[in-house]
Amino acid sequence: MIGNEYKYLNCVNTPEHLRKLSIAELKEYANELRRYIVECCATNPGHLGSSLGAIELTIALHYVYDTPADSIVWDVGHQAYAHKIITERRDTFTTNRKYGGISGFPRMSESRYDAFGGGHASVSISAAFGIAKAQELQQKPQHVVAVIGDGALTGGLAFEGLNNAGASPKTDILVVLNDNEMSIDKPAGALDSYLVRISTSRWYNTLKRALWRGLSVIPPLHRLVRKTGNAIKHGLLQNSNLFESLNFRYFGPVDGHDIEELIRTLRGLKDIGGPKLLHIKTTKGKGYAPAEADPAVWHAPGRFDVATGERVKSTYPADRYQDVFGQTLLDLAHQNDKIVGITPAMPSGCSMNIVMREMPERCFDVGIAEGHAVTFSAGLAAGGSRPFCNIYSSFMQRAYDNVIHDVALQNLPVVMCLDRAGIVGEDGATHHGAFDLAYFGCLPNITIAAPRNEWMLRQMMHTASTANHPTVIRYPRGIGEGVEWRNTPFEILVEGRGEQLREGSDVAIIGVGTMVNVAMRAAERSERSVAVFDIRYAKPLDTELIESIGTRFSRIITIEDGIIRGGVGEAIVSHLARKGFTPKVKTLGIDDYFVHHGKPAELYSECGYDEEALLKEINNI
Repeated sequence: MIGNEYKYLNCVNTPEHLRKLSIAELKEYANELRRYIVECCATNPGHLGSSLGAIELTIALHYVYDTPADSIVWDVGHQAYAHKIITERRDTFTTNRKYGGISGFPRMSESRYDAFGGGHASVSISAAFGIAKAQELQQKPQHVVAVIGDGALTGGLAFEGLNNAGASPKTDILVVLNDNEMSIDKPAGALDSYLVRISTSRWYNTLKRALWRGLSVIPPLHRLVRKTGNAIKHGLLQNSNLFESLNFRYFGPVDGHDIEELIRTLRGLKDIGGPKLLHIKTTKGKGYAPAEADPAVWHAPGRFDVATGERVKSTYPADRYQDVFGQTLLDLAHQNDKIVGITPAMPSGCSMNIVMREMPERCFDVGIAEGHAVTFSAGLAAGGSRPFCNIYSSFMQRAYDNVIHDVALQNLPVVMCLDRAGIVGEDGATHHGAFDLAYFGCLPNITIAAPRNEWMLRQMMHTASTANHPTVIRYPRGIGEGVEWRNTPFEILVEGRGEQLREGSDVAIIGVGTMVNVAMRAAERSERSVAVFDIRYAKPLDTELIESIGTRFSRIITIEDGIIRGGVGEAIVSHLARKGFTPKVKTLGIDDYFVHHGKPAELYSECGYDEEALLKEINNI
């Protein structure tokens, strides 16, 4: 149970409880649910704005559909907090994104109401169609709903799902397009303009609503409704509706904050078979004034004061790596007019907005389309530009083929900056950048750089801007080491050259990226004589340095913020073995499992490569 001030919230812990409420009571429940989410997120930060905007929709879906027998698939899952609270997680919502608590995203293993896992954008339609097709094959009379935002709809996978589902006219699937004119940042691309056109065609929507209300309740007239609707669209919009062209029956737009209208509409759509799309208009951050006023900031605002809306400003002892990237890119762009920036809908998340403010014509936000971002960057490079393509490490997985086929195979000088590499924290398994060292390490032509601090990130970016081959630069989420980097002169680093940072004779630690700093601290605390090396480049490896270490040391520890299998440590061990060296080697990193959510320090400890774990390995090896 939660506080007594929540009259209706205390009565609802399952969709069955929800369905006992009247429409008037549902409206009061929505207000309480919104207040509860705001209060929880004020002290336990999460994805606030999207969830506030989807509260009435969530209530209406669970009110109309028989969940969990009927399936709701949430795209990404940023908007699913109300869903979690309604579906037996009301009292555990205070543990959201905490170590050992519930996930910030839908997760099948967490709840029978989570029909499909979330975390990456644009997957809901494909997944929902798969679920619907499986139920059709098993002759189960169930309903499947996919909820997708206008930002996620820019991803190519969403259109692949629409195209495939539209070719299956008997498969019952409803796509709810939650159009709030925002993703994390303002949406980019032609689709956004298209949605505005459909939603602002006053005559079309007036006639559509009138026809739907008057005719759709009579089953024999369903075909007439559709034919009439198509005629209206052709006549008033001068072109076919995109969704109708893909064989989805289009309805809307509908006010996504009018519970009564949503319930009435969903009940009508529930009785219509085949693929259909409901376009709703919502406000990101709805019901909390600060979040409505600045939806980009309040997507994930951190801690804040509920009464005043004042955010608790984080004070950083050092600059964030993303800001080092953004400022350095701007500095490089001033020096080289061929340099351009590309981001898939994350200009503020990766700090490319620093460049956008001063050189908007030199930056491209391509929407949530990682594959396109990479191939577009390859085209830019082929055309003579020097592209810096910034994609979160976890999201770069979606563009792997594009990197192989369009960048590496053609040896194009694209610089791929992987923000959020390694453990990222509370966003969990879908967002950790655990695999990039392994999945890029096997590709020809690519250089992989891993800076240990801010200054080195700056120099690696400069070095990559002068290279005539693809370069990956991976760096973590959060703050650096406090090393001076602003306005420091640019230097060309020797690619594939590591360095020794600490002398020692007993144990050698070879660190990758920011794990070098962990190694230095652990070495200082150890009573053994510990040498520390920064490999600097995961590829090409400094084989001369590695062989020198193999000659001098019989005990070696490697440490990296990534998966062990296929990682840098295994590459070092393999090279030593090929050259006939037989030291005792311990590789530290992420073992063969998916790491869930929690504070980074908690997860480093769980994975066994924080400072304490490393110190233990030094003493025991």
